[in-house]
Amino acid sequence: MRHLISLNRYFVKYRWRLLGGVFFIVLSNLFAVYSPQVVAEAFDIVEAGIRLREEPGTLSPMAVPPTLKLWVGWTGFDLASRFAALGKGSEVAPAIAWVGLLLAILYIVFALLKGLFMFYMRQTIIVMSRLIERDMKNEIFEQYQRLDRAFYKRNSTGDLMNRISEDVSKVRMYLGPAIMYTLNLIVLFVLCIAVMFGKNAELAMYSLVPLPIMSVVIYYVSDIMNKRGMAVQQQQSLLSTLAQESFSGIRVLKAYVKERMAIDRFGEASREYRKRSLAQAKVDALFMPAIGLLIGLSTVVVIYIGGMKLVNGDPGVTVGTIAAFVLYVNMLTWPFASVGWVTSLVQQAAVSQERINEFLAVRPDIRDEPGQVVAVDLKGAIEFRDVSFTYPVTGILALDRVSFSVPIGGTLAFVGHTGSGKSTVADLIGRQYDATTGQVLIDGVDIRSIPLQLLRKNLGFVPQDVFLFSDSIRNNVAFGLSSAAANEQVVQRAAGQAQVHENIRSFPKGYETLLGERGITLSGGQKQRVSIARAIAREPRILVFDDPLSAVDTATEEAILSGLKEVMKGRTTVIISHRISAVQDADQIIVLEHGRVAEQGRHDELLARGGLYASLYQEQLLEEQRSM
Repeated sequence: MRHLISLNRYFVKYRWRLLGGVFFIVLSNLFAVYSPQVVAEAFDIVEAGIRLREEPGTLSPMAVPPTLKLWVGWTGFDLASRFAALGKGSEVAPAIAWVGLLLAILYIVFALLKGLFMFYMRQTIIVMSRLIERDMKNEIFEQYQRLDRAFYKRNSTGDLMNRISEDVSKVRMYLGPAIMYTLNLIVLFVLCIAVMFGKNAELAMYSLVPLPIMSVVIYYVSDIMNKRGMAVQQQQSLLSTLAQESFSGIRVLKAYVKERMAIDRFGEASREYRKRSLAQAKVDALFMPAIGLLIGLSTVVVIYIGGMKLVNGDPGVTVGTIAAFVLYVNMLTWPFASVGWVTSLVQQAAVSQERINEFLAVRPDIRDEPGQVVAVDLKGAIEFRDVSFTYPVTGILALDRVSFSVPIGGTLAFVGHTGSGKSTVADLIGRQYDATTGQVLIDGVDIRSIPLQLLRKNLGFVPQDVFLFSDSIRNNVAFGLSSAAANEQVVQRAAGQAQVHENIRSFPKGYETLLGERGITLSGGQKQRVSIARAIAREPRILVFDDPLSAVDTATEEAILSGLKEVMKGRTTVIISHRISAVQDADQIIVLEHGRVAEQGRHDELLARGGLYASLYQEQLLEEQRSM
């Protein structure tokens, strides 16, 4: 359970709920433990009545049940005299019936009080577990937001979803039901043992003989449960991953008619999950009956030993005593039988918490460090000094000793073939990754010395892979704005500059049109333009466009670029594109090839050199002519 120790801080946070739950558990079990006493006294009353019929007038005040003497004594009613008077001669049966009625009422009152305090017990401990579940999910989600892109490349989405859903749910079962039933078992066991030893120590000892055997069984089964629980959780993560990939790639699956392949793959993983779950269930299935058998053995021992003592005339054993012991032993049946279930919950929670702790312990590679320069106002000058970068997951060298600079308000463009390292430049400017060697500087300050929040607040980024949220178009455009700045005029101006305003107005609900997952409601070009509008709406100091016009036609591209010229004035702009037409007006153009700077200059200069840039330009001219 060492992995569950980290949860103690939540118990401290919600200590009053936990203490309240313990208080209600004690009260509930006090009434539960006292109920068999009432039953025992009922048996003893019947036995005393039989003796009284055989020997009239022999009933003494001590024969009155202690519970009734205490209960009715509060009323000032002389129960002993009344019972003795009624219990003479032919009035034995009415006396027994009258006292039996009082005992029945008392038993019902105890049962109602037990149920009431059990309700409050659940309202404190189970509600506490739900509150902790909320806190844990929030903490995990915050950790997701802190982690860098390298982490997400190493881990599947399905596994990450499983940790915040299935794993947290299993930990909650430990925090709620497992804690509650364990405390209930401890309190009930202590109270029952105290009462049983108080009534007859020898009989209590015999009834507890199977308990050490039960402890040994629990000890050895726990390890098996732990291993099989881990296997089940791992397979559950795989199922979540397969489902998520199938949902996200449903268009590709249908386009290639691979639905059956996806179904078979998921079915195979489901069969493995069933196999592992059944292996775990087999342990539970054998464990619970074994616990029940041991409790049943205790019942048999109680009846046999108690019966022998009663027959032999032991003054410390009555019919009521045996009845009470049978009830006490059976009262312990469910709590002890639940030990197996609780053990399973604890083992599953330990496995899940181990996975959660492992995840929470991950420190992002991209993070703020002590001693950073807190620049109040970034101007936007960018410089790369001999920058090289190797992707941590694949080991691919994306940039090799790249150097360039962009003055404040300048425009720099990157072109090159696929895989030349263009998008990596954009990622390094936004500090999605840190350079392996060399320096990236903003306004002459190492980018690692600038707080992430400050850097990205001044950066408008349009990624190559456009992502829109399942929300209204208006909220997608205003995503980077504060609530105060997200007024309709700002949103519409940004949409107009991105040449998507008229498209949005043509929708029946306009800017309130709800988008499907990842913006599936819109076409590729519309999604790109909404993404551009989102970037320019916040009016950042630095604009980075990573191939934002790949899904629009040439006419729309020209319109967008024309609208962006006004936006780009006074702002440092980096444009990454495979189209020469998108970069030809830049102040400076860099051609990348295999992660290195192959050429650098203005559009006319690069064409005049007749190098790689001129070759790319000619290729695109030929493509345009062929498409006409």
